[in-house]
Amino acid sequence: MARRLIARGVAPGDRVALVAETGPSFLAHFFGALYAGVLPVPMPMPTSFGGREIYVDQLRQQLASADPVLVCGPDGLDGLVNEAADGLAETFSWSAFDTLPDPECALPTPDPEAIAFLQYSSGSTRFPQGVAVTHRAVLANLRGQDSALRMRPTDRVVSWLPWYHDMGLVGCVFSPLAGQMSVDYLSTDDFARRPLSWLTLISRNPGTTISYSPSFGYDICARRISTQSDVKGRFDLSRWRVAGNGADMIRPDICQAFVDAFADAGFEASAFTPSYGLAEASLAVTIMPERRGIVCDLVDERRLSGEPDSAADPDAPVRYRAIVNCGPPIAEHRVEIRGARGERLADGEIGRVFVAGPSLMTGYFRNPEATAACLVDGWLDTGDMGYMIAGDLFIVGRAKDMIILNGKNHWPQDIEWAIEQLEGFKAGDIAAFSITTPQGEEAPAVLVQCRTTDTAERSRLKDAIRQKVRAITGMNCVVELVPPRTLPRTSSGKLSRVKARQLYLAGEIVPFDVAA
Repeated sequence: MARRLIARGVAPGDRVALVAETGPSFLAHFFGALYAGVLPVPMPMPTSFGGREIYVDQLRQQLASADPVLVCGPDGLDGLVNEAADGLAETFSWSAFDTLPDPECALPTPDPEAIAFLQYSSGSTRFPQGVAVTHRAVLANLRGQDSALRMRPTDRVVSWLPWYHDMGLVGCVFSPLAGQMSVDYLSTDDFARRPLSWLTLISRNPGTTISYSPSFGYDICARRISTQSDVKGRFDLSRWRVAGNGADMIRPDICQAFVDAFADAGFEASAFTPSYGLAEASLAVTIMPERRGIVCDLVDERRLSGEPDSAADPDAPVRYRAIVNCGPPIAEHRVEIRGARGERLADGEIGRVFVAGPSLMTGYFRNPEATAACLVDGWLDTGDMGYMIAGDLFIVGRAKDMIILNGKNHWPQDIEWAIEQLEGFKAGDIAAFSITTPQGEEAPAVLVQCRTTDTAERSRLKDAIRQKVRAITGMNCVVELVPPRTLPRTSSGKLSRVKARQLYLAGEIVPFDVAA
């Protein structure tokens, strides 16, 4: 593959975009690009929750940012890839590229300080940011993962995570490669269709298992299994040593539901391994030590809202939110919580999460302004909010998602989780954000995917949602019921509140026509 690229005139430092199909062709092209000194750029596969037009637009935006000399992908996606790359780059299917000549030639000398690849983070939407990481940075992160997870010869990795996402590529391709572990892969699309096949794969193969998923993966499995199912006869999860949980806010209620559903199959709650990371740090930043499971800190919601103690009503009922401990930083890395003026905060104080260490990106590809905004003096401003206790990190939410109303902070996930408790809704059905009303006032808005076609029932649901949000925020909110599969997702399948807000305000998300 490397010789074919060189014969084609692709030079060291050029970019080659690769549609990250879960299979050997993508890996052969990816590592071939590395041998040629070329920067491979993993591109997303189409997802079950987006249409053709959305996929082509997303692909085209990322291609325009990466500026590759050629694009390669699965044979069956020729039409989509050609449309997205029209006027931007030459395109090949895997099979077509494999027919190109590969004459003997010298390969460039590897440089540890060179950019290894570009990773488009899951938050990339209209203005994608290519995260540039060096070979040395990636290896430092893999070293930290190995140390934290205490990888052993009996370990075997099982993964359905997409290879165009940092947790799928760095965590479940590079990490087992560096640790010389066997891996079993299930395509993300197959998991979406048959999520329990993930657990079947874990049950079938020998060794102790390391397998990661965002919360929604565990949620789907727990929901799919029937209470009448013989989970003990169907699955053996007793060897699942590290049930990693990351890439999104970790939901303790979902973790408990998974334990309840699969305890009879041998799954142990202590296998849960919360972690925190982001593409800008190659992947992992913190990982919970082995066998500690889900450990929560109960936090007064008034503290999360930024309300001063003096303003608290002593007679008002206190609501708490469970914040999951994401563990200490991996080896050679540091985490600090900083306030609005950049000052370092004490344990328990909520602020912005900053990270330093050898696995940080060099910057965003060809975007020095965005790089300068988040990388200062060797520290990365993650854009996340959290706090530390005794060296462990607790994540509260994304700073850009926070809703500020009348000077009070409201976390969208709190609103979304509250609505999920109403009958008929589930995780991923709700997106909460703030808008400016026609009267010029800030107000919370909630988009809710609704499956009922009954007009009266829709009106009842809107009233119930309004009451729920008013109980949490003390304010009236705009409630819009939208068709299923409407809310936008990131490349890893997470809800994108920022994009949902953009599409809603632009009129591209059309609510059901229900009288308020």
